[in-house]
Amino acid sequence: MFLPTPIPSRHVVAVNFLAWTLFTSLYVLPFYTSKTTRPSPTLNRDAPSVIRARIQTVTLACVVATAASLYLLLVTGHVEPISALHILGWWPATPVDILRSLALTFLLYLGPLFEAVFVDRIFSQLRRGNVVVETLSSWQGYRNYVAGPITEEVLFRSVLIAVNILAKISPSRIVFLTPLYFGIAHIHHFYEFTLTHPHTSLLPAVLRSVFQFTYTTLFGWYAAFIYVRTGSLYACIIIHAFCNSMGLPRFWGRLKATEEHLPPLVAMRGKDDEDAIQARGRGPALGVQWTVAYYLLLVAGAYAFSTQLWFLTGSSQELVKFGSKKP
Repeated sequence: MFLPTPIPSRHVVAVNFLAWTLFTSLYVLPFYTSKTTRPSPTLNRDAPSVIRARIQTVTLACVVATAASLYLLLVTGHVEPISALHILGWWPATPVDILRSLALTFLLYLGPLFEAVFVDRIFSQLRRGNVVVETLSSWQGYRNYVAGPITEEVLFRSVLIAVNILAKISPSRIVFLTPLYFGIAHIHHFYEFTLTHPHTSLLPAVLRSVFQFTYTTLFGWYAAFIYVRTGSLYACIIIHAFCNSMGLPRFWGRLKATEEHLPPLVAMRGKDDEDAIQARGRGPALGVQWTVAYYLLLVAGAYAFSTQLWFLTGSSQELVKFGSKKP
């Protein structure tokens, strides 16, 4: 791949400001500039009108940011068009890299997948009707599993990482620093939460935001690593949608059956849909062997994930080379 011409060191700070501050602001600030996207005590982020308007604004933000990044690569970095598309993760779309990245993510979710298949009986739910179609037809489902993953990965992986590659930032800094802005971009939910939950004390709201910042940053580290190792924006989008559908793994507690009258599993997930996630497992407790199996698989999956991380992300399309192929 034809790598970009390094920009002068005196311009690195300016490029980082453009990428890390301007682009992040471009994604978040429009939420509060219009009454159609701005939350209020009587209108929260899950209102269809708010979701629809926000999808429109973030889509425009992604187009503008991608155009600016492409301009920097072509004009400042003197990159050939096909190589610019590669750095932005648009080309080539390598199915093998996507499948290997997804397989790696499955290892991390081995326990939750066991729970979804054998406890929540997700396949039974899928056979009972057009669950996926119904979920994606709702504005909340469309945001969680389509618009959200696409726009967030375009901006926080494709655009930000491309500009950092142009600035010759080290691979480790790209992986560990760029996701901080992905986490910061979610802190505005603190304001939204306090606005729509005025009777909630400050401490729970702060802890909620700290927790959200933590797990969005952790996911950002993983997605950034996948991105620079495979050069595949598509892999990051699919993994993001999958993680949104699974939610956070269970780290404590006993497995319980899901009550039949609850909404379908696929419709209940999403990183910000706490009420729906908490609704899972409200049925009767299962035998202890189910819980033991879950936690054994969770640990085994985490171990397998750690041992296969570099192997399953190895690709001829990698965007940067790390100093060592092993951690």
